[in-house]
Amino acid sequence: MRLAVYTTLYPSAARPRHGIFVEQRLRRVVETGEIAASAIVPVPRCPPFDWFIDEYKEQRKAPFAELRHGVAVRYPRFPTWPIVGRWLNPLLMALGTRRTMAQVLEEAPDTAVIDAHFFYPDGIAAMLLGTWFRRPVVITARGSDVNVLARSAVARWWMRWAAKRCAAIVAVSNTLAQSMIGIGIDPAKISVLRNGVDLSTFGRHDRAQARRDLGLDGIVLLSVGNLVREKGHQHVIRALTHFPTARLVIIGQGPRGDALRRLASELCVDTRVTWIGVLPQADLARYYAAADVTILMSSREGLPNVLLESMACGTPVVATNVGGVPEVVTTPESGIVVSEESSVALVTALQRLLRNPPTAESTRRYARQFDWQPTTRALTDLYRGAALGVVPSAVDVVKP
Repeated sequence: MRLAVYTTLYPSAARPRHGIFVEQRLRRVVETGEIAASAIVPVPRCPPFDWFIDEYKEQRKAPFAELRHGVAVRYPRFPTWPIVGRWLNPLLMALGTRRTMAQVLEEAPDTAVIDAHFFYPDGIAAMLLGTWFRRPVVITARGSDVNVLARSAVARWWMRWAAKRCAAIVAVSNTLAQSMIGIGIDPAKISVLRNGVDLSTFGRHDRAQARRDLGLDGIVLLSVGNLVREKGHQHVIRALTHFPTARLVIIGQGPRGDALRRLASELCVDTRVTWIGVLPQADLARYYAAADVTILMSSREGLPNVLLESMACGTPVVATNVGGVPEVVTTPESGIVVSEESSVALVTALQRLLRNPPTAESTRRYARQFDWQPTTRALTDLYRGAALGVVPSAVDVVKP
C-alpha cells in the first residue's frame, strides 16, 4: 500500500534538519518493504513579509520538489498572513495544496491513506483534503500542536472536528495522549506510539576517540536544540558558572543565537562555550559520544529524540519534566529528570550525576530498548487498518 505524507515538518535541501524526526519515522516504515510513500510539505508564503521575517525568508529557499531517501517530496506554496492567518491556515493550507494532492493521487492512484503530522494546522488541512479526495487520514500529534495551540478555542474546535472524522490519531507519548483527551478527543481513537532511535547511527563511537577527533577534554556538557527560548539554553549557560572547569557545546541555530551569546559574555563563560550550527546525524552522534551529559531544559516537548540519541551513544541526560521526558528517562543509567525549568535545578542535578555517572555501556544498554521496530510494526498495522476501515484502538508501545 502507499501513503501520502502531509506535513510542514519535513526536511529539505534548504532546511536539512527541519522535522527530521518525521522523515526518520517514515523511512523505517518504507524500509519494511510493505509500504511506499510520497510526501507533500506545504510551504507558507506571506508576501511581502517573507522578504524580511526570518522564518518566512528561510522557508522561501525550499525547492519545489526533490527525492529524499527514495521518497518523492513536493513543497507546494500556500498563502498565509501573520497572526490573523494563523486561524485561517487549515483552510488556506488545504486549498493551496489541493492541486498537488490531486497530482499525487493521479500519479499513484493506489495511495490509500493520508498520513498527517502536527495536529494543527497540518492535520486539519489533511482532513479537509481527505474529505475532498475520499481518503482516510491518520494524524500524529507531536507536542506544541496540542499543548500550546489547543489553548485557542478556534484551534480546539478544528481539532475536535478532525478527530471525529479521521481514521486514527497517534500520540508520541502518554502525556500527549492525555492532553488530547483533556480537550475532548475520544481516547478510543488514540494510539500511543513512541519515537525510536537509529541504533546504527547512534552508539557506534568510542568516547575517547570522539573527544580526540573533536578536540574536547575535561567535563563536556552538551545542549542540543533550536536556539529559541523554549529550549532553555539560557539555563544551561547560567549553570555553567558553577562548573569552572567544564566546557559547554551548544548545537543548533535560531533567532535567540545573539542573545544567548551576549548572556555567555555577560556571565564571563563565553570562552568556555562552543557554538555549533546544524549537523548531519553522523556528526551529531560524535558530539553525543564525547559529552559527559546531554542537557535538555525545555519548557515543552512531545517525546524528544535528542534524549534517545544521546543515551544510545552512552551519554546520560538531564531534562525537564515535560511531555514524554519522564516516560523515557526512568533509571539512573538514563539520567535525571528535574522538576523545574531553572539553572538552580539543573546545577543540583548535574552535580549529582557528575559525582556518580553511569557507565557508557549501561546507558547504551538501556537505550537499546528504544529500537524503532515495535513502533514501525504498530504503524504498519495502523495504516493497513485505516485503509480497510478497521483500526485497532488504544495501541500503546510508548514504553520499551
